[in-house]
Amino acid sequence: MPEHIGIVACSAEGAALCYRTICHEGQERMGREKHPEVSLHTHSLGQYMRFIRAGDWEGVAGLMISSAEKLTAAGADFFICPDNTIHQAFDTAVAGTRRPWLHIAEEVAGEARRRGYRRLGVLGTRFLMEGPVYAHRLAELYLEHDVPGPAQRRRIDEIIFSELVQGRFTDASRSYFQGVIQELKDHGCDAAVLGCTEIPLLVTPESSPLPVLDSTRLLARAALRRAVSSPDTS
Repeated sequence: MPEHIGIVACSAEGAALCYRTICHEGQERMGREKHPEVSLHTHSLGQYMRFIRAGDWEGVAGLMISSAEKLTAAGADFFICPDNTIHQAFDTAVAGTRRPWLHIAEEVAGEARRRGYRRLGVLGTRFLMEGPVYAHRLAELYLEHDVPGPAQRRRIDEIIFSELVQGRFTDASRSYFQGVIQELKDHGCDAAVLGCTEIPLLVTPESSPLPVLDSTRLLARAALRRAVSSPDTS
């Protein structure tokens, strides 16, 4: 039988995209109208942001562990977290739980290596772009990375929190992201990491000046691969 996927969610739009991807693409592996068992739990985004803005990553990990414990009780065999920023608390959360986790940046880095990319432009919240989550995982695979400049980081962060996590996706914001990605391309990047799980709802492969690495869907697909133990799961 497929393993039971536990989603430790943070923001609604990214978690919903991850969940939909698992359910829709599960059919490709398991047959029509089939997908692995999935449970999702989230504390409110406001609870997470209170700790993030204070730089309290232990507090963030505590919320992740709380969700994981509830998902364990629901029968989850392993966990994914469709939120790049709170992966800064990933190691602490893993140490405090009883089931394995998949790391979103590891999945993105592995896909980048598979596609032959060498230098990635990383987009996400200010906390993500200025933090260690991608820097460490990309370096482990000898991949270089770049991030937008300070003013662009502030504007991207503002768009994420005032629009994307609220389910608002505007042409003006899409155009802004396209301009930032074009600059990253001009600086030598050969792919763009959509490192906020809501960005893929705004920037598509067709609208991006660079090939994109969609962190949300890559994590969902990794969860599917793990959950489905064989082609015949009927």
